[in-house]
Amino acid sequence: MSELPPLCPFCQGELIITRFECQSCETAFEGRFHQPAFAHLSPEQWQFVKTFIRCEGKIKSMEAEIGLSYPTIRNRLHEIIRALGYEPYGAEENQPARTPAQRQQVLQALEKGEIGVQEALRLLEEGGEE
Repeated sequence: MSELPPLCPFCQGELIITRFECQSCETAFEGRFHQPAFAHLSPEQWQFVKTFIRCEGKIKSMEAEIGLSYPTIRNRLHEIIRALGYEPYGAEENQPARTPAQRQQVLQALEKGEIGVQEALRLLEEGGEE
């Protein structure tokens, strides 16, 4: 059995589930069912969620297990929260600008491969909250 693909491999449209079947009694029912929100996470995001749960939500434990800094872990968690359709708790639209030291930290994380280009751009554009 394979995992549900998050999007149509041909047009990138939303996939819906149309049939469920019991392996024991072969009862089947059909309809139009949307995938759960977690099905829309990338494999990397899903792995992060599993690690987060295994570490009981403790970011210090996450730092030790995956070797990323607190700000990077927190930013990835915020990315997942947004992917699920929520806004991170306490997020404010009018945050103060990043300090030069914070900007340098983002650029170093990008250079080390801890974050991608898109995340680095987003972090540099948003205010400093670390």
